[in-house]
Amino acid sequence: MNNPPQARTATAQARFIATHSVLTLDARHPYVAKSLIDAQDMHRTVMSGFKGWVDNGSADARAQMGVLSTWAVDLKAAALVLVVQSKVAADWSHVPRGALRDDPHFITVDRTFRTGDTVGFRSVINPTYGKRQFGPSGELVRGRRVAHTKPDGVRKWCARHFGDSHTPGPVGATVDPNSLSVRLLPTVSSPAPHTRLKVARAELRGSLSVVDPTAFVTALGTGIGHARAYSCGLILTR
Repeated sequence: MNNPPQARTATAQARFIATHSVLTLDARHPYVAKSLIDAQDMHRTVMSGFKGWVDNGSADARAQMGVLSTWAVDLKAAALVLVVQSKVAADWSHVPRGALRDDPHFITVDRTFRTGDTVGFRSVINPTYGKRQFGPSGELVRGRRVAHTKPDGVRKWCARHFGDSHTPGPVGATVDPNSLSVRLLPTVSSPAPHTRLKVARAELRGSLSVVDPTAFVTALGTGIGHARAYSCGLILTR
């Protein structure tokens, strides 16, 4: 009698495809310097690479094109490195030549993630939470959003969004919050007419374990947390 074929257990996996633009800019150039002091201008700089892909005035243009960004500045070297992720091709030919230290570098990201993969990551996030508030009659009302201002608070934010060793988060991964490197970054803001725009930021570095590849790939493409239009929420993996 022939033995029955052994059942195969398929390993859950999902594929992530996007493009990264890496721009190294001169922080002393007026085109760049304004973006460093105005979060709204930084948003315009990022979105300027994607003209024509969607109708003018589309409320969700950034989301349609999958545009996320992150940046870091070296004040001593007067260099700003801007990384922009998208699912459509970017065009940076309009950026003044004097503002660029080097030609823009384009990277095609095509990676398959599987359940159980351990992935190193970096992300600049907007670590906020809803503070409970009560109405005049003592009823619980929608709280205002406030920022975590200490590393322990940022780690709690991370456990809630990424998940911890006990419970996976909506990102489809788990992390050990205590193993993460947390760096609180300066708040970015914008002058009139956007004076109420203040974006708290923190940088996370560490590793995570993929438990739901589909959810993880979705998070890579859409970002995590608030202020994604202002260079927060992009998860960079290595």
